Amino acid sequence: MSTVKDQSEQLNHAQNIIVIHPGSHYLRIGRASDVNPVKILHAIARRRKPGGETHRDGVLPQVVEKTKELLQELEDCRLQITHTLQSCVQSNGQRRYATPPQQIAAFNRRSQPEVVPDSQTDWSDKESRDVVIGEDVLLLNPNGEYNVHFPIRRGELNLHTGVGGSLFAVMSDLQTIWEHVLYNRLDIKPSDMRQYRAVLVIPDIYNRAHLREYVTLLLKQIGFGCCFLVQDHVAATFGAGLGYACVVDVGDEKTSISCVEDGISHPNTRVRFDYGGADVTQVFYWLLQKCAFPYRESNEQTPLDGILLRRLKEDFGHVNLDVCGSVEKSFSVQHPGMPKRNYTLQVGDEAMVAPLSIFFTELLAITGANRTAPKTHNRCSSQPHPEDCFDAEYLRETGRRNKDNLEQSAIDSGALANTDAPDEDLVVDGLEQEREAKSNDRDYLLPGGQLVGLDQAVIQSIERCSTDELKRKMYSCILIVGGGIKFAGISSWLQSQVARKIPAVYRSEQSIVSSPKDMDPEITSWKGAAVMSCLESVVELWLTEPEWTRYGLRILREKAVFMW
Repeated sequence: MSTVKDQSEQLNHAQNIIVIHPGSHYLRIGRASDVNPVKILHAIARRRKPGGETHRDGVLPQVVEKTKELLQELEDCRLQITHTLQSCVQSNGQRRYATPPQQIAAFNRRSQPEVVPDSQTDWSDKESRDVVIGEDVLLLNPNGEYNVHFPIRRGELNLHTGVGGSLFAVMSDLQTIWEHVLYNRLDIKPSDMRQYRAVLVIPDIYNRAHLREYVTLLLKQIGFGCCFLVQDHVAATFGAGLGYACVVDVGDEKTSISCVEDGISHPNTRVRFDYGGADVTQVFYWLLQKCAFPYRESNEQTPLDGILLRRLKEDFGHVNLDVCGSVEKSFSVQHPGMPKRNYTLQVGDEAMVAPLSIFFTELLAITGANRTAPKTHNRCSSQPHPEDCFDAEYLRETGRRNKDNLEQSAIDSGALANTDAPDEDLVVDGLEQEREAKSNDRDYLLPGGQLVGLDQAVIQSIERCSTDELKRKMYSCILIVGGGIKFAGISSWLQSQVARKIPAVYRSEQSIVSSPKDMDPEITSWKGAAVMSCLESVVELWLTEPEWTRYGLRILREKAVFMW
């Protein structure tokens, strides 16, 4: 009887906990008791003021200018991947074969769309709404009077110099989107918000100043009763039911890796790259165009076309070595103001080349993503903040000032001779950390300045573990999460590539987990945060609004579940 009562109390408790996982493309938010979260496009459109500046964030990242040199680099990498695939064998031992791209292009050039009569719809701009949220943003006329904002880009707050790019504007956009879901999709009344608790999933490499804004948003602006923060990789291990794992998280616009053990993400192993599934989509689009993509009017910067290309990549893309030659596929295009059109096309190894661009990163040059230096723990999370009196920068500066004052007082009193001996700072000033962070960046870059492939990045992350035993554990359990590389066969490819490169001493049974408990890898981190929030051991972690008002960032140093 008491067991039933306990379960009932636990359910009621979970129903009052809201788990929020904000991403660059989607927002996932729901009660801890829900099987799946609400998932909406993490975008907002605001009606432009008369004569106001125009700003439209795209669904996909911009492609860089296709110079002759860039096209040659892309083509060289495409051929390299094609040759690699041709040297592979199928599961029956036979060599793979491929249909020549010219043959596929000839078919696609002949393909004409089938127009569906009486299927035309209108753009939704005619409505008088000043603010449009989520998927409705896609139905606005791209040339209309709305500015479109994605508040998070490449895993960070989308701060820029254009209209709506200030910290205040971005946080306002987040508040509007999140409150829309809370009030309209989760049916929570604004007056009842204090009865609810919030769990926010944050990146494993975080910006302290941004965390401060997030907590203020949850407790003061939205008005939750209390909250706590959890890193996405730590949450992923809880969602997968694993005590330890090397977590590989490939999202829409960022890829991050770190080694997690017993709920702690080891700082030295953390790295984040500014590429993800959206960059793979642009690679796939370039490959489709090379073989005469029949939807010739497509424009990847138009929201609906960006979403279409994303869907085609997910539907067509795979790393299944048993699929050879060309495959006939079909898709539909329906834009407001135009009738629906059905297309047929052929696609060959392009469906495999695009997903493999995260291993052969020269292809990511199409968006410039392979030229941005990776972010490591020290570079991204150690920004000083005046509210935190234990901040390393604060201690360094006050230590120096105190030392200078003491020395000046001693000199004035004649107690200390003014010698030319070298100074020795009382507090390590963080320069060593800075040098180490720059060294980390170099480790994740090839000599030409390009990023290493995902397999090499996994190995370098694990090799930063402090002990041989920990390295052995991490090699034995690699967890793939995120929606950026949900391709059939991708985990087998990663496993084979890692197995070829790991040091011989650690070559034991590798285990790559890509869909733990048959769960969609997109929601593994969200699910893990929901599981964590219901544990008895997290009672001490909840942060209340009065505590936040009184102590600010200092309270996170005490209560955060990660090393501050």
